[in-house]
Amino acid sequence: MKIQIINGPNLNLLGVREPGIYGNNSFESYLPQLRAHYPQVDIEYFQSNCEGALIDKMQEVGFTYDGIILNAGAYTHTSVALHDCIRALPCHVIEVHISNVHQREEFRHHSMISSACQGVICGFGLDSYRLAVEALLH
Repeated sequence: MKIQIINGPNLNLLGVREPGIYGNNSFESYLPQLRAHYPQVDIEYFQSNCEGALIDKMQEVGFTYDGIILNAGAYTHTSVALHDCIRALPCHVIEVHISNVHQREEFRHHSMISSACQGVICGFGLDSYRLAVEALLH
């Protein structure tokens, strides 16, 4: 199985950005643990602060990979383009958030991409990604 994890804007700052919300670990320090937990799965990782780059990556892998785990960051709440891209792909896409967006600012309560995704996982810290892998495996 091949899974692509895609992180959006500002997620390159995990570990230093608002640790009270996002924790103290970078995604790069978490990724080896995730890969070790699923040695039978090829887990690739991509991060960009640019909406178009996220779409390009989803189009690149979305026709050959088994699934995409997408944390679109702030684009979650604004991007019709990401929604349309997800709808165009044959692979499953799981929307992931590290924090529970429903406990945060009102503007974070609405996702433009949820209705295009197979499911949504939020609020479990970096473990949200593991839960998304589990969802794709089953």
